[in-house]
Amino acid sequence: MTLIEQQGGRLIIHSAMTVETASALLDESLPLLTSGQALELDLSEVSDADSSAISVMLEWLRVANSRQVQLKYSGLPPSLLSLASLYGVLEMIPQLVSQESGANSVH
Repeated sequence: MTLIEQQGGRLIIHSAMTVETASALLDESLPLLTSGQALELDLSEVSDADSSAISVMLEWLRVANSRQVQLKYSGLPPSLLSLASLYGVLEMIPQLVSQESGANSVH
């Protein structure tokens, strides 16, 4: 079962982000973080998330940084935003903001 759909420079997560799926998500996603490119990780299709989702997101950022990949997140569900805020890492998660808001991105 494919958990991640690639559409050009966009990776769409079609899965829960829980302790049960964390390893599979990393296994499937890390080869897609190709050096020197910009990628959007779209989490709008994430069906469920627990604290392991934050670990996965931070690992994606670590790997992206080491491979010089500019990574931004979009479509973060409210539950993930809440967890990131609770753990004090929300500011570490680069997010794309919809064009309607007038801003391109926040860091």
